[in-house]
Amino acid sequence: MLDFQAVRDKRLTMEELVRDLTIDDLRQHTNEMVDTMLGLIAEATDADVVFEPEDAQADDPYATTSDAVNMPWTLGHVIVHTTASAEESAFLAAELARGVEHHGRSRYEVPWETVTTIEQCRQRLEESRRMRLASLELWPAAPHYENRYAPRAGATPINCVVRFVNGLRHDAGHLEQIAAIVKQARAARVAV
Repeated sequence: MLDFQAVRDKRLTMEELVRDLTIDDLRQHTNEMVDTMLGLIAEATDADVVFEPEDAQADDPYATTSDAVNMPWTLGHVIVHTTASAEESAFLAAELARGVEHHGRSRYEVPWETVTTIEQCRQRLEESRRMRLASLELWPAAPHYENRYAPRAGATPINCVVRFVNGLRHDAGHLEQIAAIVKQARAARVAV
C-alpha cells in the first residue's frame, strides 16, 4: 500500500509521492486498500456494525445536528463515509484525466443508519472497489495530467492522479479507526 507518512510529515508532497504511478498502480493500490479494510472487518459480526465505540476524538464538523458533532461513528458509518470519499475522488479524477474542467463535487454517501449488518459493510466495500476500478477505465490513453484545480483556497492545484490517490489517503486515515472500533466491539461482546 502507499505510505502517506512522508506526506503527513511534509517530507514529500502528494505530487512527489504519486509522480511515477500508472493506472495499473492505481488499480493495485485500490485493491490493496479494499482488501485491507475487508481484512480488518473479517471477524466482525452484525452487532459490531452498530456498536457505539468510545472515541474521545470524535469531531464531525459536517454533522447535520449539534448532537452528532461529537458522536462516535459506528463501523457502518465509517465504511459508508470512507467509500463515498474514495468514490468521489475516483470520479473527479476520471473527469480531470479526460480534460474536463473541475466543476464541483461528485459525492453520494449511503445513509449510515441503513447499514446494520457486516454483510452490508462487505457489499459496500466490494461495490466501492468495483466503481473505483471502473472509473479508471474512463481515463484516456493519454490522460490530461496538466488539467488541475485547487481543492480549496490557497491549496496547491492537483491533477487526476493526486485526486484519485487522495481517496486512498482518506481511506488510510480511517484504518486505525476501523481497527479500534472492531477491537472495542469484540471486547464488549466477550465481556457480556
